[in-house]
Amino acid sequence: MTFPRQRGLTEQAATAAVDQACRMLRLPTIRSQFPELAATAEREQMSCLGFLSELLLAECDDRGRRRSERRIKAAGFPRDKSLRKFDFDANPNIDAAMIHTLAKCEWIKKSLPLCLIGDSGTGKSHLLIALGTEAAMAGYRVKYVLATKLVNELVEAADEKQLTKTIARYGRVDLLCIDELGYMELDRRGAELLFQVLTEREEKNSVAIASNESFSKAHMFRRTCARWCLNSTGSKRIGSPPGRT
Repeated sequence: MTFPRQRGLTEQAATAAVDQACRMLRLPTIRSQFPELAATAEREQMSCLGFLSELLLAECDDRGRRRSERRIKAAGFPRDKSLRKFDFDANPNIDAAMIHTLAKCEWIKKSLPLCLIGDSGTGKSHLLIALGTEAAMAGYRVKYVLATKLVNELVEAADEKQLTKTIARYGRVDLLCIDELGYMELDRRGAELLFQVLTEREEKNSVAIASNESFSKAHMFRRTCARWCLNSTGSKRIGSPPGRT
């Protein structure tokens, strides 16, 4: 479909042409914001190039926002948690500067693991979800899952001869967030299946784990677990690097 091009269109005709063109080109943000941005451009006496850049940047910004929303939804977080809502004053032993450094996602870029370790009520799940959300907003593919749910899915997949496919699916995301690891004791089969997921991701993609303190004292996954940790009082410490005990 083509449009006859005419010079000297009336303002109403020009607005209708822009609206129809935006529909064809799938530019919903420009279509919805064009009248307001056009009025601003006229009021501020923008150049044609300046006006065009405002239109395109508005479309790009909105598309980026929608992509972030889709990634956050795909992650499967059970509730909305953000670093802005985290009460560092109520958790004074947690290093806010370190948490905000983690929110920059350099550790994900380097495929490093993260482990948040502490007793119930120390904010592990909140931070896990918040950091996962930051990662999704930064463009990373994220998946959140409870440890027990993941193990049950792996056991079911193994019984149905779909284990390799399931492990590969969890291996594809940039960041796998495993919550409540250690709250329920795993049998040997479940632990071994979970270990397969962790080893599949080791040095390829990041995994972030939230666990209680008792689990950290004797857990099976020290080799693939975190370099950065939060202990039960919230202070930071360096965990064992891969290959050490």
